[in-house]
Amino acid sequence: MRDGKRSVVGQGLRAEVERGAIGSFAGRVGAFFAANQGGPRIVMGALPFDRSEPDYLFQPETFRTGDGRESEGQPISLPDAVRCAITPAPAPSAYRDAVAACLEMIAVSAGEAGPLTKVVLSRSLELSSTHDFDATGLLRALARDPSVTVFSTLLPAGADAARPLLVGATPELLVSKKGGEVVSHPLAGSARRYADPAADRDSAATLETSEKDRREHQAVVDAVFDALSPYCSELEAPEGTTLRSTASMWHLGTRIVGKLKDTETPVAELAGALHPTPAVCGLPRERAAGVIGQLEGYDRGFYAGAVGWADEKGDGEWYVSIRSARLAGRRATLYAGAGIVAGSDPVGETDETSAKFVALLSALGIDEHGRPLRERAA
Repeated sequence: MRDGKRSVVGQGLRAEVERGAIGSFAGRVGAFFAANQGGPRIVMGALPFDRSEPDYLFQPETFRTGDGRESEGQPISLPDAVRCAITPAPAPSAYRDAVAACLEMIAVSAGEAGPLTKVVLSRSLELSSTHDFDATGLLRALARDPSVTVFSTLLPAGADAARPLLVGATPELLVSKKGGEVVSHPLAGSARRYADPAADRDSAATLETSEKDRREHQAVVDAVFDALSPYCSELEAPEGTTLRSTASMWHLGTRIVGKLKDTETPVAELAGALHPTPAVCGLPRERAAGVIGQLEGYDRGFYAGAVGWADEKGDGEWYVSIRSARLAGRRATLYAGAGIVAGSDPVGETDETSAKFVALLSALGIDEHGRPLRERAA
């Protein structure tokens, strides 16, 4: 994992942590360190979106941290244009229909106790290439944007011929913990960025003043406060809600910082309390997750889960695994989602997912139809 300031790199696979659901995350990490005295005192890996599914955590052979500029002086450029077929899953028209159905569910629930107020619906692009995808080249291309945290982590071996990886560039911190300090930086409410400066400023201004997006964002912030408050003696958002930009998107973001009542509370327990936030699931969480399973039509796996690390002391960092791709040899799956609330527009939400695909597609050198960007520009 690397952002513009710091890198965290584990290499090799020394041992795997017993797999299980997120409810046992902290206990299994603690048990692993108690039973395994050798190697780096750190575990890394990924949590799936579905809280009931098993995670994948491992101890690397080696571990090091850096200043985030380790690749300076190395050639960082777009990988050679990938020639591949792309199959949307679901198709954009089916995704629009799912958003419309979701909006109807939200409207019908308005008069109920504990109404459904938000659901994050995603869609994917299935890529089939003429050659293996280059995870290292993809990471280097994604790392050109200093506003995101790039990551690559092993996933559990399955039926794929090649060992799958989860690779991405996330702008969203689920939770970090160092000693007695805890930080979360949720994002919700998004708008596309534009090459034209005037159009880009208008897009940011529209997002910043959007009642619908402000309402969506506040619901996420409230949920993070509710989850962390039992653990903290102090909890605040010192800068309030601000605009956060990546190379392709504007977001509303709120940085939340707190002081733990018990400094020995492990980051794994905090991540378990937070995941999945309404930024990737919805509200109420269990009901929104049920709607996602009903309407999306595919298994998210480790997309919209979390990636990160935890050490023996209980410190660590976990990032929401959005703007991510599952790579396995010549096959890849890219993911993007949008938060559906009252007032959402099916066409607009579909366009938002297309905008969120841009970072990964551009890093691969292709557009949403699989056409090489260099050829299109020519």
